[in-house]
Amino acid sequence: MKNLLLAALGLTFVAGVTPALAANDCPAGGTIHFGVEPYESNAILLPIYHKISEQISTAVGCPVELQITTSYNAEIEAMRNGKLEIGEFGPLGYVLAHKVADAQAVAAFANSKGEPSTYTASVVTWPGSGITTLKQVAGHTFVYSDPASTSGHLFPAYALQSAGIDPNTGIKPIFAGSHTASYEALVNHKVEAGELNSQTIQAAQIHNNWDPKAFVTLWKSKQIPLDPICVWGKLKPALKTKLTDALQHLKLNDLTPDEMKVVGTSSGELVPQTDAAYDQIRSLVHVLHIDLSKMNG
Repeated sequence: MKNLLLAALGLTFVAGVTPALAANDCPAGGTIHFGVEPYESNAILLPIYHKISEQISTAVGCPVELQITTSYNAEIEAMRNGKLEIGEFGPLGYVLAHKVADAQAVAAFANSKGEPSTYTASVVTWPGSGITTLKQVAGHTFVYSDPASTSGHLFPAYALQSAGIDPNTGIKPIFAGSHTASYEALVNHKVEAGELNSQTIQAAQIHNNWDPKAFVTLWKSKQIPLDPICVWGKLKPALKTKLTDALQHLKLNDLTPDEMKVVGTSSGELVPQTDAAYDQIRSLVHVLHIDLSKMNG
């Protein structure tokens, strides 16, 4: 049975299956709650993660409730309050969630080699903006996605600081709320520069909404580890083990090739991921003097 409803955290689906395991193997209340940060629009994410939720449900034998949260921090708070057993966090969101919500990275979407996928961040403008170099971004309107976004905030802020621009006061910052919203602000020339990551580009290509001539790339990052799929550290050991095993070997057979591009997998599967993969994110947090506690406030 599939129920669509609006929950306090955001749009929610419930994927139910005939339980393959005893009811007491499922969490209290019988349902596993799976949170996903709103890195793209709900119209893009819901169909994809509904399918993934059904496949998780089949693998573990418990109903899975999907929650596309209203913000990155809303997902972190939900896990901290014991309302999520599973969560997909952006790399920066994960570093914070690991610290305050006991999120534990166990899996990630895989590339064609069966390894955890990566992606890139960039700083762009548009032809005619008057900006041709990264240093010239100073003093102009600049769109970030979300304060807890890796490619939408952390890496662009690092790029600006490296160019001698204060990423908070050296520009006129705007937080759009998602990568899709950032992209639309840039396409429609609502801002003069901003963040654009490789996943957003792929999503735009899939929907025939990508014109490379519409952007001028001013800076591009090295490869960044993709979002980890996490389990809540306070789960009962048996349930944590069951979920970890299922997530690390999940085959995403129901996703279309375009849907696989959106989530960042070319092999159509999840593979094991470790907490240590995100140490480079922690290093940038230190370099930029980011106070994680304020991000979660």
